Parts: sequence; C-alpha cells; structure tokens
Amino acid sequence: MPTPLRWGLHLLVAALLALAAVRSVLDGSDGWPWVVACSALVGAVYAVGPRWSAFAGSRRGLHRWLAVLLGAWGVLLVLSPEAVYLAFPWFLLLLHLLPRAAGLVVVALTTAAAVVGFAWHQDTFTAAMVIGPVIGAAVAIATAYGYHALQAESEQRRRLIVELDRTRAELAAVQHRTGVLDERERLAREIHDTLAQGLSSIQLLLRAAGRALDPAPQVGVASQVDRAKAADLVEQARQTAQENLAEARRFVRELAPSDLEESTLPAALQRLCDTTSARTGIRVSFHDEGEAASLGTPVEVALLRIAQTALANTAQHAHASRADVTLTVMDSAVTLDVVDDGTGFDTRAPLQGSARGSAQAGFGLRSMQSRAAELGGVLTVESEPGRGTAVSAQFARAAATPSAQDVVGEDDVPSAPADEPAR
Repeated sequence: MPTPLRWGLHLLVAALLALAAVRSVLDGSDGWPWVVACSALVGAVYAVGPRWSAFAGSRRGLHRWLAVLLGAWGVLLVLSPEAVYLAFPWFLLLLHLLPRAAGLVVVALTTAAAVVGFAWHQDTFTAAMVIGPVIGAAVAIATAYGYHALQAESEQRRRLIVELDRTRAELAAVQHRTGVLDERERLAREIHDTLAQGLSSIQLLLRAAGRALDPAPQVGVASQVDRAKAADLVEQARQTAQENLAEARRFVRELAPSDLEESTLPAALQRLCDTTSARTGIRVSFHDEGEAASLGTPVEVALLRIAQTALANTAQHAHASRADVTLTVMDSAVTLDVVDDGTGFDTRAPLQGSARGSAQAGFGLRSMQSRAAELGGVLTVESEPGRGTAVSAQFARAAATPSAQDVVGEDDVPSAPADEPAR
C-alpha cells in the first residue's frame, strides 16, 4: 500500500477511535471508562502489531495480529455503537493483507459482526442496520480491487517501458556494430584493391631490378649487369608508390571532416565562427595566435569537433550574446579555447542538475572529453552560474605534429637517375 494511502488509513482509524471514546464521555454513560480503555486497546494493537516480533515477519503472525485486532474491536462494538464505523477501515485492511478469497470471507464475517453489534444497541432492528455495513463493504471491495487493477497495469507498463529501453539500447548497439563492420569491410576492400596490390607490384619491380643489377651466374653464360633495365624498373616502382600515396591520401580525406579536406584548421574554425554567428545571432569571433604550423589530421579533426560541440552548447543552453574561439600554437602545446558570456553552470554539481543538464549537453561535454583523451589531450571546463563558460582543449605539440610519412609529398619520392642503378 502506498505511503499516502497508509497514512490516510491510520488517520481514519485514529479519528474513529477518538469519536467512540469522546461520544461515550459526552453521553455520560456508566460504562464510558470501559469504552475509553477499550478504544485505547484497539489503537495500541493496531499501532504496535506489525512492529511486534511475535506478529511481524510471518503470515501466521499476521493472521494472529488480525485476529487480536478484530477481537478487541468486537469488545468495543459491544460497549459502543460508534465502533461500527471502524468496520470500513477494517475492510480495506483485510482486503490489502489477505489473499482474495480469504479476504472476501473475512470481510463478509466482519460485515455480519458490524450489523449484529450495532443492532445490539438498538431497540428495534431495521433494514438500514444491514444496508449501511453492506454498502460500506461493497465500496471497500470496489476500491481495493480497483486499486489492485491499476497497480497491476502500472507495473506492467513499467516492465514494458524497461523492456523497450533495453530493446532500443540493444538495437542501437547492433546498428553501431553493423556500421563498424561495414566500414571495416569497405576499407579492407579498398586497401586490398589499391594499396596492397600496389605494394605487391612495388615488391616485384624492386626484386626484378635487383636481379638486373646482380644477375645469377649461369653455366657457360657470362653474367651481365643491365643498368638501364634496372633504372626503368625502379622508375616504375616509384610511379607505383606515388599512385599508392595518392590513394592513401584519398582515404584520409574521406575519413576527415569536409571542412578540412581542402582547407587549413584556422580557416575551418573561421568558417565555423561565421556560420554560427549567422545562424544564431551570437557574435562569435575567431583568434589565431602563435606561429602557423601543420598539425596531424587526428588532432585537427579533434580540435574542430570540440569547437563545434562547444559552440553548439553555447547556442542551445548558455543564452550568450558573445563567444570567442582562440587557437594558440606554442612551442610545447596546441590549445583551443572557447569562451562565452552566457549563464554558466555549477561544474561541481551533477550534469543532470546543472543549467546545461539536458541529455544532449551532458553527452556533448563527455564527447569533448573523450575526443581529447583519445589523443592524449586534456579538456578543461570552467564555469560559474552567471559568469559564463570557458572550454579549453590542450594537446602536446609532439603529439599534434604530423609524422614524416604524413607530410611526404608526391614530388618528395626520390627517383634514381636513368643512368644510375638504385642503391
């Protein structure tokens, strides 16, 4: 039984017991001390029964408590006709604690006891003495079983919602795994059909060039070094390597954001600020500080995505009028700062209770932290209610600098002169 209904039942029992005791005192009957004492006894049994170890903890003990309670009420019913009103809360109590069949039987017996006990105090027996308790029992039965039906429906709905959430989570996980597997299969086919075949061709060409430079001696035939053939094979290998390098760059462009495909990171950030200003009306300024440097594609992608997420949170949740995006390239680190003058939030409080406590905002912060952590960077969020928000992402310069293989151009592939063999 829910707490509000339980306390309502307690208050009803207390009020009816007080009514029986006060009515007997006001009527001035000779037995009023017995009525008061019996009312107190019924109240004590009702209050301490479920908490008494002799009754609580077992169904048999519960049945004993109900028997003692109804017995004490029967004595009070003999002493005072007002005790008949206690039959209604007893109906609700019995229907809640006992099984359906047993509850109906005991309710019928309690109804009969209420009719007989009330008639005991009257000079004549009338139909109203029966109709009142019977209607009270019918109302109690309808109320109790209606509540049980609503509770069962609510529990079924709760289980359906839990199952639906679980099914959605499983479907999302399956779709994610399917997408990952499809992308892996696509990349595997692309690599097999281009890079792998090209590397095999390079290996065969260089092996043939090696044989041309150092032919195996044959019986009766003088060994000759064919430098021109070797140079031609090396040139073919160089061209094949150049074509495979172009294919590798195409893979990188497909995986990188379109904003960075034919542009630098500062230019992409400037376009992002301009687009955000035009779309939201917030004055967003971009500042490029430090020396111009070529950063690795993963770090550039992470910085651009962090800036996009931070500005999206500013537009959706901060109610800001101005924001500044600053890219700083230093000797030891690369830093991106996004600062707004919005409402801010308490960073010490849980996300669901903050000003940016929606599920989208919470995921945005976690997404930025995850992107920075994957590349060894650090994301810092500073904010106070009414003081705006500052998001800072920092990467070590060594991790942000592209490797030598990433910066080799098509013209950087060395080729051997036509008149000299490759060494």
